[in-house]
Amino acid sequence: MGTARPPRPRMCVTARRLRAGSGACMLSARRAALAGLARAGEGAPGPGPGLGLGRARSARLLLPPLPPGGAAQPDPQGWGEAVTAAVGALQAGGLVAVPTDTVYGVACLAQDSGAVRSIYSLKGRNGAKPLAICLGDVDRLYRYCRVNVPDELLRDLLPGPVTLVLKRSEELNKDLNPFTSLVGVRIPNHPFIRELARACSGPLALTSANISCQASTLTVSEFQDLWPQLSLIIDGGPIGDVQSPECRLGSTVVDLSVSGKFTIIRPGCALTSTVEILRQKYGLIPESP
Repeated sequence: MGTARPPRPRMCVTARRLRAGSGACMLSARRAALAGLARAGEGAPGPGPGLGLGRARSARLLLPPLPPGGAAQPDPQGWGEAVTAAVGALQAGGLVAVPTDTVYGVACLAQDSGAVRSIYSLKGRNGAKPLAICLGDVDRLYRYCRVNVPDELLRDLLPGPVTLVLKRSEELNKDLNPFTSLVGVRIPNHPFIRELARACSGPLALTSANISCQASTLTVSEFQDLWPQLSLIIDGGPIGDVQSPECRLGSTVVDLSVSGKFTIIRPGCALTSTVEILRQKYGLIPESP
């Protein structure tokens, strides 16, 4: 008999269902949002649909609800429209708010230096604080990182609420975190952002949808002050329990760049299960940050 497989990191979120109106109302809202996004791309003035902000140029799209458990394939029509709109906004150099498996995030194309600068401006963030990249699948990680751990280890932790810090490759935009030879990699266990990442030719740069040093956000209304600077908002409903501080911890960030060792940079919401996998299954030695 084989040894028991260590548990995968558990998400701090629960399966969520978007409280929306009828299918016809949702389709109408999506079409209106797409039209608003097109107008914004053409430089038309005025607010994006449904935002209620006079200065906003962003559109807001409601995702159809996730099936129970959140793991099944998304509805090809409703989700496909949202993915297409998000890809268009990203390719135009825009910033897109997206749901993840932990908190809401803001994404741009990591290979677009101008968009990366826009994320720092949006966050009011110190330019010396790195941005993570987001991919749809583990296989794509090898193009942008130099991996010195077993492939099975990567797949034990990803997709999931973990950020793995690895050595970056020459393929990654040199203007993204130019002050470090490392990069954090996220593959969230959320079908929408994985589909979006797969639809893009390069990695996404991903950060939490909040002003730096403020609390992470679990609903789109919680980062309403950022809406005017976003090209598109993907509203997937509440992520987890909005009353629970634990659901705002974000991903567990672990440095795997030194062979045989790991360093916890941020405990996050999956610390215990992540450390268990690294130590018990792979024999990695913990180091202090």
